[in-house]
Amino acid sequence: MIEFSPEVAESIITIASFVASGLALIAGVGPGIGMGYAAGKATTAVRRQPEARGAIITTMLLGQVVSGSTGIYSLIIAIFLIFGI
Repeated sequence: MIEFSPEVAESIITIASFVASGLALIAGVGPGIGMGYAAGKATTAVRRQPEARGAIITTMLLGQVVSGSTGIYSLIIAIFLIFGI
């Protein structure tokens, strides 16, 4: 088994935390793409049925809130990893 000095072990843990936080922030890309796609589809739906505008926008916003929460969770996890909370 490899024995590391405390300074080296702390450096390895710090580097691993930074790499893991970067990977956690990649999770923010998916919600961003999904929200843009949903907004585009909602715009198309409102253009086709202007009388249903209120229901379409309400449904779109609810879906964006739910999908955006995963991006917020990944940001919080990245902050925890960086600052060691």
